[in-house]
Amino acid sequence: MKLDLYQIDAFTDRIFGGNPACVVPLQSWLPDELLLQIAKENAVAETAFFVEEGNRYHLRWFTPEIEMDLCGHATLAAAHVIKTIRNYPSDTIAFDTLSGELMVSVNEDVYTLDFPSRNPTPATLPEIIEAALSIQPQTVLKARDYVLVYASEQQIKELVIDQQMFNKINLDPGGVVVTAKGTESDFVSRFFTPQASILEDPVTGSAHCSLIPYWSAKLNKKEMKAIQLSERKGTLLCVDKEDRVLISGTAKTYFSGVLWTD
Repeated sequence: MKLDLYQIDAFTDRIFGGNPACVVPLQSWLPDELLLQIAKENAVAETAFFVEEGNRYHLRWFTPEIEMDLCGHATLAAAHVIKTIRNYPSDTIAFDTLSGELMVSVNEDVYTLDFPSRNPTPATLPEIIEAALSIQPQTVLKARDYVLVYASEQQIKELVIDQQMFNKINLDPGGVVVTAKGTESDFVSRFFTPQASILEDPVTGSAHCSLIPYWSAKLNKKEMKAIQLSERKGTLLCVDKEDRVLISGTAKTYFSGVLWTD
């Protein structure tokens, strides 16, 4: 079987920046085991698969290890493929997902994701995660992911994770996002996933479902600019809308090709 395959760099305006995601359009759903094998072979943080259903799309996301309940950068990448490569006529794209209906609006080259808000609440940090951190946070919160708040952007940059220790905990399907007030943005972050083939995710849209409501309340701002401080870096424009968040960014097509499943 021959399938189209695209790799998109999301939340960036340059190739080799942001977070790479693979996108595979399907005519109908393949077995989950095969989808996972394709994601593992692609060897990026997420592979998005979608099936067109009338004027909507059924969208699913797979890491090389598991199916995810929500993924920001791969949703942006899928919307980019649908709009720019498959020439979708509307500027609003509707996705049906494990996290319900997700809408993506397109304004020239900017994609805005309408995602659920996941306001984090105070939590206790597991001892294993604490031991894996080179710098301890000021505040510990949790929604799907642990949200660790630090005193400065510099601490976020300097933070080192002991991966051997970190991998002793299983947060399936979540991870750990570290964050602080930014110097050239409203806030910054980094994201780490234990027991994953890719320890640090370059740009994590879904983590901003928790970061946006937290920093909106902290900064008393509804509209914010965020930077994820991975090696590849990514920029996200954020809006807090109480029970929803808007996350905007751009994308670049890195390659298009085909894959063979037999």
